[in-house]
Amino acid sequence: MNKYVLLTAASLLAATTAGSAATPDTASVKNIVLVHGAFVDGSGWKAVADILERDGFKVAIAQPPETSLEDDVAATNRIIDAQNAPVVLVGHSYGGIIITAAGNNAHVKSLVYVAAFQPDAGESLASLGDSKPPAAISVKPSADGFLYLDLAHFHADFAADLPAPLANFMARSQVGLSVKAATAPATSPAWRVKPSFGIVATQDRAINPDLERSMYKRSNAKTTEIAASHAVYISHPAEVAKVIEAAAQ
Repeated sequence: MNKYVLLTAASLLAATTAGSAATPDTASVKNIVLVHGAFVDGSGWKAVADILERDGFKVAIAQPPETSLEDDVAATNRIIDAQNAPVVLVGHSYGGIIITAAGNNAHVKSLVYVAAFQPDAGESLASLGDSKPPAAISVKPSADGFLYLDLAHFHADFAADLPAPLANFMARSQVGLSVKAATAPATSPAWRVKPSFGIVATQDRAINPDLERSMYKRSNAKTTEIAASHAVYISHPAEVAKVIEAAAQ
């Protein structure tokens, strides 16, 4: 009997130890940092953030100023560091350029590109856009070195599947993207050393969907296609949140 008890105790101890060792590998990341893209701000993430928080995640929204890639990465790193925990880093559009750099932060465990640019070293938003031009005709330069979207074409080119009143408000409240940011080359792409997920917006006019596909294929990103405009994170929040939650596992 004593021998049986000892063997049973040893077996239980081994199982407990094995279970404890497996926990860090199987536990999901609970902190999500969302990064907006060009011409918009972080408020567009609200529906996605609400879903993630309902599902038990802690969500933080970065607000890059779009003044330079350096400024935008610094603003994003500030939010990542404030979590002081493992993070899934998510970027939309130009936000993909930002997370490609900020993803090197040690807290970042995986990257999610939502209808986003995913540059390799030496590539910029401008060079990638030129390689496979989008259908959009709305990008205009300002006199002081910024880009904006023509209000008359914003709805069609950026947010065709959103209600007109919302798209028109977004057009009037847009944030200009500096030419300096648009032409800044990537240096050390985080996706080369960390897992990435990509969402292709198949009706995207701001970024060519074929460019999204080619970038995600190059990085071996787990890719999801959604029939949506460039504003896929607003028009299809549940589907976008599902991809982010998969990246957290």
